[in-house]
Amino acid sequence: MDKILIGNGNKENYILLNKINRHGLISGATGTGKTVTLKVLTEGLSDAGVPTILADVKGDLANISKPGKMNDKLNSRLEELGISNFDFKNYPVNMWDIYGEKGIPLRVTVSEMGPLMLANILDLNDTQAGVLNIIFKVADSEGLLLIDLKDLKQMINFVGENRDEISRTYGNVASQSLSAISRKLLFIEDAGGDLFFGEPAIDIGDFIRTDPSGKGVVNILNATKLISNPLLYSMLLLYLLSEIYENFPELGDLDKPKLVFFFDEAHLLFNNTPKVLQDKIIQVVRLVRSKGVGVFFITQNPLDIPESVSSQLSNRIVHQLRAYSPKELKAINAVADTFRQDESMDIKEEIINLRTGEALVSFADENGAPTVADKALILPPHSSFSTLTDEEYEDLVDSSPLYTKYKEAIDRQSAYEILLERIEKEKSEAEKEKIDAERQKELDAQKKEFEKAQKSNRSQKTYFDKGIDSMLGTITRTIGREIARGLLGSIKKRR
Repeated sequence: MDKILIGNGNKENYILLNKINRHGLISGATGTGKTVTLKVLTEGLSDAGVPTILADVKGDLANISKPGKMNDKLNSRLEELGISNFDFKNYPVNMWDIYGEKGIPLRVTVSEMGPLMLANILDLNDTQAGVLNIIFKVADSEGLLLIDLKDLKQMINFVGENRDEISRTYGNVASQSLSAISRKLLFIEDAGGDLFFGEPAIDIGDFIRTDPSGKGVVNILNATKLISNPLLYSMLLLYLLSEIYENFPELGDLDKPKLVFFFDEAHLLFNNTPKVLQDKIIQVVRLVRSKGVGVFFITQNPLDIPESVSSQLSNRIVHQLRAYSPKELKAINAVADTFRQDESMDIKEEIINLRTGEALVSFADENGAPTVADKALILPPHSSFSTLTDEEYEDLVDSSPLYTKYKEAIDRQSAYEILLERIEKEKSEAEKEKIDAERQKELDAQKKEFEKAQKSNRSQKTYFDKGIDSMLGTITRTIGREIARGLLGSIKKRR
């Protein structure tokens, strides 16, 4: 198998497996058939043994795990396509979820994310990014693991408390920069970053699997909740792309890709994220092709994709675009200009008048050049259109061989725990010193009292002896020295 049939028009329209790493676009207004097209392409890739990663924004992709059933609408579509031997089947699926609610928990560590990517995500300026890099360097030199957000926050406190000493070693660490980083981390934490950062961290190799029959595993990222946090959504997708780019060897053009990404609601990657993050996404998309990875963007308006990315997309499937304003008409004109066309078709008119399930398609040919645009009726998927029941969904997640690997979070000793132990130890030592000082103070007071008492006793004894001596003088004069001495000896004995 070296190609996937997508739809029929003036001819059968195939996408070549060895050209999928030239990237692609699926676009169209709501309800025009983008999800069906996505499923058809994903199923074809799975049948070819190619694993995929799909961001499921609407929660309607999990049913690819369930075989479809014939109905009147589907039968009519097949008759129109001239297909008589259509079979129904299901595909191997792993459901993933950052929040761990409706899928295998998906986590990464702060250290794996690294200071550069984290600085891009947080939209830090150069000074703040430099301070963040120092924080990571100090953590490394101190042997402090940065696994989750509480590790990073505790590390920021540590650097702040030892700012003068650290500044002498690594360069100036401004308290304002530390405060700015802490504030921006709150946005990530509120978006669910406290769940995203942790262990066990995802092994990117777990996304590149086939089942025992050789079908590529479909990895679905449950993004129904995540999509409300565009920054975290972009961060996750960029991290996965970057990890693949950094860990995959240079492969060039292969007979079929190693992996294909599908980014739904692609406009969120570019419209609501910091510019440095957008630039990073664009850079990775350009470079990841040489790693044997294909990237498809799915969006309602093709113009949501920056031109620097759009120019890289050799495979295009455009469903109906609606035009109710001059701005929308202008957008359709711009989209039409991206297709290679002949005189037999007015692409601008076709884009507006396409039926649900129809699309203008153009794919890279064997030479990498775009084929002439054709109006095609997209094939139906082999999997189900029915939404999974709660029980089916739960079984799908629990039955994954990866579920037990990632299910339970691990919170091992890292920067947070070690630094807290240090604080407790320092506090304990300070408390001990305080107690010792108080005891010493008490001993000194007791000693002083004792010495005072001794001094008082000596004074009393001297006064008594002086009294006796006075008596001796009187008695001597009265009864004589010898009698007095005897009497004095008797008195001293009684004393």
